[in-house]
Amino acid sequence: MKSNFKVIAFDADDTLWVNETFFRETEAEFCDLLSNFSTSEECMKVLFATEIKNLKEYGYGTKGFILSMLETALKVTNNKVPQTILEKIIELGKTQINQPVELLDGVVNILEYLKEKDYKLIVATKGDLLDQERKLKKSKLENYFHHVEVMSNKNAADYQKLLSHLEIAPKDFLMIGNSYKSDIEPVFDLGGFGIHIPFHTTWIHEEAEEKDEHPNWIKLESIAEIKSIL
Repeated sequence: MKSNFKVIAFDADDTLWVNETFFRETEAEFCDLLSNFSTSEECMKVLFATEIKNLKEYGYGTKGFILSMLETALKVTNNKVPQTILEKIIELGKTQINQPVELLDGVVNILEYLKEKDYKLIVATKGDLLDQERKLKKSKLENYFHHVEVMSNKNAADYQKLLSHLEIAPKDFLMIGNSYKSDIEPVFDLGGFGIHIPFHTTWIHEEAEEKDEHPNWIKLESIAEIKSIL
């Protein structure tokens, strides 16, 4: 992989800080609340289907997740969910929103390293704008980044729009993230470059079959390994 990139972009959730772990914990607590109406397996199945159906309306993020949990509660209880459970679901969502930001190991070190190398660093993430801005502020990483892009989705068209805004060609762009489907494949398809660093937990919707190895993308076990490449 080449090293003379004009822009290096980082995904945020589960690349810079912990995110999916909190969703899994909230899902488990949510299904426990509905244990008198549904098995955990069925509850999770209905919740996932509801989330996917709602993506076009709500997008990605905790707020849409809360609305999907409320809708799921109505479905699995045949509209008989007690008010107390609805209140607890809302509190689960608020608790998740207010979780402290837990940086992943090696993040600060690699950002310092790349900053010293004079790379232009940006954040390119998807989700709720307010939620992502809040997490970035809590992370205290803002000063490392030249630009922050919160995208409603991450497909080739979205990345092309970002590249046009940055006024760079795909060959000068490197994307680093935990999701092959959202962070690597769309950039790779445009002719850009990617570094895939899987997180130990992945949302089912983000799972995808990886293409064969190629000079434009590589998989690493940790963010610290970037030093051996750039």
